[in-house]
This record gives sequence, C-alpha cells and structure tokens, in this order.
Amino acid sequence: MNDPKFLATAVEAVIRAGEMQMAKFGTGVRVDKKGAIDLVTEVDVEVERMFRALVAERFPDHDVLAEEFDTPPTGARHRWVFDPLDGTTNFAHGVPIFCASLALEIDGEAVLGAVYDPNRNELFTAEAGEGARLNGRRLQVSTNATVLDAMLVTGFPYHVQQDPDQFVKVFGRVLRHARAVRRLGSAAIDLCWVAAGRMEGFWEASLKPWDTAAAALILREAGGRVTGIDGGPWQPERPDVLGTNGLIHDEVLAILR
Repeated sequence: MNDPKFLATAVEAVIRAGEMQMAKFGTGVRVDKKGAIDLVTEVDVEVERMFRALVAERFPDHDVLAEEFDTPPTGARHRWVFDPLDGTTNFAHGVPIFCASLALEIDGEAVLGAVYDPNRNELFTAEAGEGARLNGRRLQVSTNATVLDAMLVTGFPYHVQQDPDQFVKVFGRVLRHARAVRRLGSAAIDLCWVAAGRMEGFWEASLKPWDTAAAALILREAGGRVTGIDGGPWQPERPDVLGTNGLIHDEVLAILR
C-alpha cells in the first residue's frame, strides 16, 4: 500500500494547479512559443514551480519529471511525472478544456495518478490495484462493444504541419468506422473521459510521459486497456498510445494498422 501522504499530495497539487489556472484563465496571460505551434504560457511555468517547491519540501529525495523545466534525474526510486497545464493551446485561446496531470512512479511503475479539470471541477484519481474514481465515485469504462457504436477521440502532434497527410489519412480511416470522432486538445482529459465511459477510445502519437502517465493508470484502473498503436506494450516513455474500454481495442488496432 502506498503512503497515504503520496495521494494526498497528488490531489493537493493538481487542485492547487487548477486554482492557479482558473485565476489567470481569460486574463490575457503571456504566451511564448516552444515551436511553430507549440505554446507555453506563464501559467505553465508558475504551476510547475509551485509543484517542484512542494515536492522539494515534502519529499526532497524524490525525482520530478515535468514539462517546462529539465532537471537531471538522480536515480531515486520515486519519480513524480507532472504536466502543469495539459491543454495549453486551449488555455491560451480561451477554450475551457485543460487540466493538471500528475503521476507517481515507484521503481518505474505508476502507483497513483491524479488529473484535475478545473472547468468542470472534476478530480480523477487512481491507485494501482485500487480502482479509479471521479470525485470519489468509482469509475467504469463503457460497455459498447463495437467501433460503430463508439465515440473516439484523438489528437495531432505539434509537428503535424510537416506531414499532415499521414495523420489525416488515419483520422479519415477511423471516421469511416466510428459513430463519431472528437479532438479535444488534452490527452489527459481524453483518457480520463474514456475511463468515465464518455468515450470508448483514444489514440495519439508523439506524446510525452507527462501527457499520459496519470491518465493511463486511471483508465486501466477503470477497466480499460492501454497499448501502443501497434498493439505492443505501453509505457509512459513510449510516444504513441491507444487507450480503450477494452471491448473495442482489437477492432481499433485493426483500423489503425
């Protein structure tokens, strides 16, 4: 069993992050570019600084892997994987779909995750082997068993403009089989919504560990299945992911291939 302070810290951190996000949302925050279409706001930076200070105070021997500041690992058994603002482009454009996402790994395995969506006041949590919850209520994936009955969700990488046909081709192929396909702009929310039964599946390439580490655990603990897009084993360092309710997983794999 995990130290209860770990989950309490994760919940505190993502809720505090959400409060900081909402305090600046729609106020004209500073936005800079990390790439042609890859944005970073002052909120991303402020939230990550808050979290790093929290971990340094409570667990000074733990490592942190997060999006905005690159710090060398120490080889600690415990590693926090944090996205201070997943959905930065949405946030910068005033679109209310974004969150904070946090996982704790011990010896390379995710043992807990927390994702907080401040616009809907939705806190998704999971502990390995203990199930997943939304605001304290047990989560369960949907029972839809075919892609034709499914709503799927995806995302495009920041380098999509370099080879758009590659991604549009796959998107069109899925669109021909599914009831609906959405693109929300936050991988963590996408996976959590699959866990909550709102969607049946999510796929995306070119992701980072902080995008998926927490939400993938939440989905698995809600009864879902997570692999690579080729069906191979998935780990947070792997850039591509397919997460589903499990029932449509093989069918989606066949479409993606």
